[in-house]
Amino acid sequence: MVETPKHTNGHTVLAVPVPQLDQVVRSRTAHYDKTFVSTDPRFVHAHITVLAPWVVRPTRADLDRVGEIAARVEPTLVTLSEVEEFVGGVIHLRPEPEEPFRRLTAELSACFPDFPPYAGEFPDPVPHLTLDHPAGGVTLGEVRDRMDGLLPITFTLDKLDLQWWANNDCRLLHSWAIGGVRRLGAASPRMAR
Repeated sequence: MVETPKHTNGHTVLAVPVPQLDQVVRSRTAHYDKTFVSTDPRFVHAHITVLAPWVVRPTRADLDRVGEIAARVEPTLVTLSEVEEFVGGVIHLRPEPEEPFRRLTAELSACFPDFPPYAGEFPDPVPHLTLDHPAGGVTLGEVRDRMDGLLPITFTLDKLDLQWWANNDCRLLHSWAIGGVRRLGAASPRMAR
């Protein structure tokens, strides 16, 4: 069983890691709040959220159900190429195709109805990788300039991570292979602090 921290002033995230953009997202995370920069070398800040918040203390049965859902999704080649902005300000990249991410979100939400995506704030969440926020005067144009030469990014959707996000305690808790090729298992034998 995955052991999450004894404290609950954090949350779990089921996310697809995008390591190719980790330095970009990690630097922006540090800009806003250094306490959310992980010291876990397996933790990938750049990710596409599939379901969050999720179960704080997942059981073996919870983990197995996520693994079964991940196993039913085919590994897919994904491209991130266009920097966009949601109404309300999140500057992001949308994956193409979106369908495997939407499918994961729909199936996981149906399996865990007490944990709707984004706590039910958005009825039809759009898959995306957050790059920045227009806080402090950051503009869409500035982020596009920052990403110039880095895009497009192509990666294979082949892994789903269970991440823990908390001040001074962001880390990888568990991973599953998309398509069920192999079980990736726990990130480390000791999870709790």
